[in-house]
Amino acid sequence: MTRTVTAALALAFVAALLVLDLARTPPNPYQAPALLAFGSGAAASGGFCGALPN
Repeated sequence: MTRTVTAALALAFVAALLVLDLARTPPNPYQAPALLAFGSGAAASGGFCGALPN
């Protein structure tokens, strides 16, 4: 019974996070980055912790 309760709580927590995320910012496919952009010329944005400063 402990596994059942723990699994149910974990699934409820994940579902709550998904609902909260979708409620705060609805998905907009027109502003989303490309899923696969091999050779598209689109530059990556954001930081990378291992990148050396210029």
